Order: sequence, then structure tokens, then C-alpha cells
Amino acid sequence: MNEEKQKLRREIALQKRQFPATLLDEWSGLIFRRLEQTDLFQKARAIACYHALPGEVQTVSFLERWYQEKLIALPFVEKNELKLLPYQGKESVQRGTFGIWEPIVTPESVSVEKEIDLIIVPGVAFDRQLNRLGRGKGFYDRLLTQLNIPKLGVGFSFQVREQIPVDPFDQKLDMLITEQEIIE
Repeated sequence: MNEEKQKLRREIALQKRQFPATLLDEWSGLIFRRLEQTDLFQKARAIACYHALPGEVQTVSFLERWYQEKLIALPFVEKNELKLLPYQGKESVQRGTFGIWEPIVTPESVSVEKEIDLIIVPGVAFDRQLNRLGRGKGFYDRLLTQLNIPKLGVGFSFQVREQIPVDPFDQKLDMLITEQEIIE
């Protein structure tokens, strides 16, 4: 199983390199416009998102557009778990574990997992049964087991397969949005 997942991760990484960053940015904008039209997003008051790495669905425009209107939270790594802190603009993040932009943790920081009513998650690959393949460390799967809220995946259409390998601990999504479609 692990070998299958690694092979798929390599395959998707090769595919990503075929597309210029400007096109991935354009597709990211389409994905978030679709997302913003969903009932899940419109009803949500507090949304967990992520700060994108190169090649992922880009989130910076979304974060900047919404953090003053809704509670937007970003994950940070604490020990071997993801915790969520409010995003309060570009000055509120720094490079953290694995080079990912994370909220700056201060003694006054208060984790907001209990307030979140929608989570937007990245993935390396997805399938039409709403399974998600991550980077292999299990951070999101552990976080998602703690949150009894809608789980919305965002990815590019070339990341979607009919079926991907899954383990029993892999967490399913409730919806997947690509630049071409919404899968429920």
C-alpha cells in the first residue's frame, strides 16, 4: 500500500511540473470562486484553511479576502499534531515546520479547533469516492478525526483519479472542488 501511495505521489509531482505556476494560480482562483459559492462556505463562520506550498492550490488571495469577515484559521505543527490558530494577515505568519507558513505562536495564542465549522484541506491526489492522499505524515488525518465538521478538499483536476489507495485511518472528504467540477 505504502509503495502504491509513493508511486502516485511521484506521478502527481511529475504532472504538476508540466503546468506553469501562472496557470496553477489561475486554476486556484477558479477553485476558490467555486468554493465561495457553496452553501458550506456561505454558512460557515469559522474556516480552517492552509497556507499553500508551491504547486498546491494557492490560498493567499482567499486568506486575504476573507480573514476580516470570517474567522480564518491556519494549522501549525505542535509536536506531532496540527493545531489551529487565527490568521490575522500576512504579518501573522512565519515559516514553520517543513517550510510551511504557519501562524506565529505567542504565549497569548489560543487554539480555535472548537470554533471551526468548515475545513479546507489540500491533498496530493483525490478520487471520486472523496478519498484524499496527503504527503504521508498523517497530520491532516489526525486533525480531521478530531473535527466533526464538513471536510472540503481542493485540488486540480489532474490530481483526481477514479480510485486511489487508502488505509483504514485515511479520512474521507465531504466535497472536492477542482477548477473543472465539484465532486460530492
